[in-house]
Amino acid sequence: MVRKKNTRLTLKERIQIETLLNENKTKAYIAKALKRSQSTITREVNKWVDNKTDKYSAELAHWNAKDDYLNKRNTDKISTHKKLRFYVFKGLLNNWTPEQIAGRLKEKYPNDPIMSISHESIYRFIYLKPQARLNKKLIQLLVRKKLRRIKPKKKRGNGSKITNQVSIDNRPKHINLRKEVGHWEGDLMIGKNQKSAIGNIVERKSRYTLIIKLKDRNAKEVAKMFSKKLNQLNPVFKKSMTYDNGIEMAKHQIITKKTGMKIYFAHPYSSWERGTNENTNGLIRRYLPKGTDFNEIDEKKTPLY
Repeated sequence: MVRKKNTRLTLKERIQIETLLNENKTKAYIAKALKRSQSTITREVNKWVDNKTDKYSAELAHWNAKDDYLNKRNTDKISTHKKLRFYVFKGLLNNWTPEQIAGRLKEKYPNDPIMSISHESIYRFIYLKPQARLNKKLIQLLVRKKLRRIKPKKKRGNGSKITNQVSIDNRPKHINLRKEVGHWEGDLMIGKNQKSAIGNIVERKSRYTLIIKLKDRNAKEVAKMFSKKLNQLNPVFKKSMTYDNGIEMAKHQIITKKTGMKIYFAHPYSSWERGTNENTNGLIRRYLPKGTDFNEIDEKKTPLY
């Protein structure tokens, strides 16, 4: 006997749908197994699967459906547009930052105003109701997992103090294709009480990562140690590096001189332009969490590269 039409699908039923789809069962078969109408199953799958290459996810669909039901009267963009919300939630589950999600939306849907949103709007959505069950889950998917969001203080000064920067806009387009090795992304990770740091450089194609212990965070030490580690590699692996606007890269020309690598700088507040590096930072933080004193790490006992 088919259930009433107004009964919403449960998480258990969605897990059954996901399992049977993975077994290549038809929607008619699934409908019969769940004692649901075939139109209900078809609507459910089509609603939460963006294209043929995506797979139906029971947990993701349930999150979206529950949030959709609870936020029918909301007017914010993520709550209003299911396709956008699905993409944002999927990105968070894949450990993307809001900056990366916003950037990838621009690349994937350049002419779709509905699928365009700033990273700030994504953060606002996540922290709109920090005590709500769904929002708590979303916060846990963020890199820092802070229950409260503190807006960064405005920095004084007249922009970057790094001279002779070459923008990522001038980086050869073929680097985006990841078809050859030798192109890196870099950043610093700061330790306990801002008193220690390690460098993180990851190769874009192979994802090979160098984690470099630093005695200091200043530009001279960074240039010295980055050059030393990179020069241990075969020249074929030394072509370019893309970095953020951290002042520790002020002596980037020294790295270029010693290694032959060209240094490109991402746009401010555009960490998605160094997405491989940002994802790698998140993985490293699982083993070297916030509060770690990097000065206490012994490279001989705990290899970092």
